[in-house]
Amino acid sequence: MSMKPRQTSSLRETTSTKSVAIIAGPTASGKSGLALELGEALGGADRAVIINADSMQLYRELPLMTACPDARDMARLPHRLYGVLSATDRNSAADWRRMALAEISAAHEAGQVPILVGGTGFYIKALVEGLSPIPAIPEQITDDIRQRIEAEGAEALHAELKARDPKMAAKLRSTDAQRIARALSVLKATGISLAEWQAVAPEPPPDDLRFHVQVVMPDRAWLYRQCDARFALIAAKGGVDEVRALLAMDLPPYVSLLRAVGVPEIAAYCRGEMGLEEAIAAGQQSTRHYAKRQYTWFRNQLPPDKPMESRGKPPHDRKLQVSHVQTAQLSESFLAGF
Repeated sequence: MSMKPRQTSSLRETTSTKSVAIIAGPTASGKSGLALELGEALGGADRAVIINADSMQLYRELPLMTACPDARDMARLPHRLYGVLSATDRNSAADWRRMALAEISAAHEAGQVPILVGGTGFYIKALVEGLSPIPAIPEQITDDIRQRIEAEGAEALHAELKARDPKMAAKLRSTDAQRIARALSVLKATGISLAEWQAVAPEPPPDDLRFHVQVVMPDRAWLYRQCDARFALIAAKGGVDEVRALLAMDLPPYVSLLRAVGVPEIAAYCRGEMGLEEAIAAGQQSTRHYAKRQYTWFRNQLPPDKPMESRGKPPHDRKLQVSHVQTAQLSESFLAGF
């Protein structure tokens, strides 16, 4: 089957604007607490709702390991899109974007300000800038390719991708099973390289939405200490039991949760491959590395004061306003958007 990428128009009829708050930043930076603070400043449960923008917190099996809000925090304000998927459910940035836009619309209908919070930068960028209109891929195709990766290995399928789609293969590590599977699935389903689809202008978000983004970018030394302390606490308070239960599900190796930060290290301990102290130290290191990657991503991909439209327009006409703060506190410029 072959289909051509469709160019989408960014011109839409202008309607009254609706504000969307986004609090982003690296792991352990204090985002969730800041979202609660904002929601309560806006008037509490009747006036605000928190929506998850973290890819791993969508799944229900690892609430501790993925640092989901606990029951006490969820009682303070309504929370959406936490623990709504099982480990075997498929999910993509496009899937999350559809769910998030539905929750944003429901919040506005209820007279609430939607507050998105999370550290999955690609999700946030997909929401505020849009995604290329890649068609849905039939499950049979994705299942077949995932089974082949499990049987033959990622490197063998990367070699196949290199022969059929060298441009896309050059962008991927030969061990990146998930992205290799995605590239081959798109190629098989559409007859067109994923690289070509990605070059198509993205479908923009609804024109009446105005995104106010605050990115928490703490001092790195402080952030790394927070990463270490939180991971040790998670491991001590039930994280090990969560991972042990996940392993007992005998999931296929391509399941996303098996690659969640810290899970491979705790899994190694559960399998008797390393001691607990060694696993915690390794998990802390992985968490610090993840925070570093997030820090770099937000600095480069979502810099401050980067409206999607002309800088000459007044603030209320901008589709996207971004501010960076070093500490987990609400800036005056951010609060002014509400």
